[in-house]
Amino acid sequence: MTQQAHDHRPPHSGNRTPRLTEVPAFTEMIAQGWSTDVVPARVPDGAAEAAAAHRARLAERLGGRTVVVGAGRAPVRSNDTSYDFRADSDFVWLTGCQLEDAVVVLHGADAVLYAPPPARPGDPAFFSDAMHGELWVGASPGLGEWARALGVPVRPLAELDDALAHGSGWWAGRAVPADVVARHGLEPSAELARACADLRMVKDAWEVAQLRAAVDHTVTGFEAVAREIPAAVRSGGERWLQGTFDRHARTTGNGPGYASIVGSGPHAPTLHWVRCDGPVLPDAALLLDMGVETTTLYTADVTRTVPASGRFSPEQRAVHDLVEKSHRAGMAHIRPGVNYLDFHYAAMEVIAQGLHDWGLLPVSVDEALSPQGQHHRRWLVCGIGHHLGLDVHDCAHSDWEQYMGADLEPGVVMTVEPGLYFHAHDLTVPPELRGIGVRLEDDLLVTPDGHEVLSDALPIDAAGVEAWTSALLPAGA
Repeated sequence: MTQQAHDHRPPHSGNRTPRLTEVPAFTEMIAQGWSTDVVPARVPDGAAEAAAAHRARLAERLGGRTVVVGAGRAPVRSNDTSYDFRADSDFVWLTGCQLEDAVVVLHGADAVLYAPPPARPGDPAFFSDAMHGELWVGASPGLGEWARALGVPVRPLAELDDALAHGSGWWAGRAVPADVVARHGLEPSAELARACADLRMVKDAWEVAQLRAAVDHTVTGFEAVAREIPAAVRSGGERWLQGTFDRHARTTGNGPGYASIVGSGPHAPTLHWVRCDGPVLPDAALLLDMGVETTTLYTADVTRTVPASGRFSPEQRAVHDLVEKSHRAGMAHIRPGVNYLDFHYAAMEVIAQGLHDWGLLPVSVDEALSPQGQHHRRWLVCGIGHHLGLDVHDCAHSDWEQYMGADLEPGVVMTVEPGLYFHAHDLTVPPELRGIGVRLEDDLLVTPDGHEVLSDALPIDAAGVEAWTSALLPAGA
């Protein structure tokens, strides 16, 4: 007679899986037997010192006013999953760190950072919080490690309410949670956003170094993309090249600083072609607008238009030559003491004259360039430059007078990016121009005696672009 087997499985009828937080045996077991190794806070060299200098500049600008600035929280992507967290740029500029949900309170230049402590063994969130528990997301630095790395006091986020309880009229940044603002009578402040934007226009030496690194990594990313053009032509198309650059950006930095634009042929004239769901056509011009964001969150923003075959067609080259001429005219006006918009007007004048020479303008060049005209902008409707830094379109909260109405200063980093965009369905241009889009974009640092093109490792003339592309295409491609 054989021994009857014992089935220890619970019956199926109506039983629910137990909530682990409500099972004492499990919660006791999961809380024990873990090592207590210290995880250091990873703060890039110089970031804490730069942030301290930024806080001093803001305190001077605001007369010592108390302000509250938040890091923000990753938005929900779908249901219970979120996008990758990217901290608010003003918060990063003032603290040098990227802690989700953290809030910094500045009494003048004196900072106290409030942050959520890690959810470690013994804390039910260790295993129950899939967004923050260390069992899910890995071991994290403690508040003490952050305090030592940043050089500022770091307190548990739970103490923020007490810290704000006795404030009156304190200004709040845009990423401070709305419930915190309402609970403590904080004042959401456009002036705080403007002050940070204005101060961020002139980069210090540490920030310039971050932007140099971003540009250098972007240049090597362009090279990686060019090598993959034949593969993208065979299969994979625009997304293969977009993915190539994005992988490079995540390997060399934090990731792409914005959605990478890869437009082949008729997609190139679409200004923000981030869908990248088309083929890479072997005989078409290929517009690449891409930038690496460093681990410190400073980003490059570079565009080149390259021939997928290694050689431009006569029509593609003619468009490229006109854009190059406009680009050089714009860059020639980047120097201290020159009004910000001078580069824009110089570049636009070249574009308007070229379009007139081609017989595309229905009016004179002067009428097109007049404020009441702007006919040439049909093929260049976007802006052709912007400040660059922690945001790809940096300092956007500044007033017109401080941005476009101001003179350039040493330390400003900006882009120059004219282009021409002839859409495939644009019946106002000759058939041979339809479906050609060309943009040239470089990142420039204003120096005491002129400017430096940070992205000058990439050629801008058509012959140079052809030679650069051909040298990177695999043999026999």
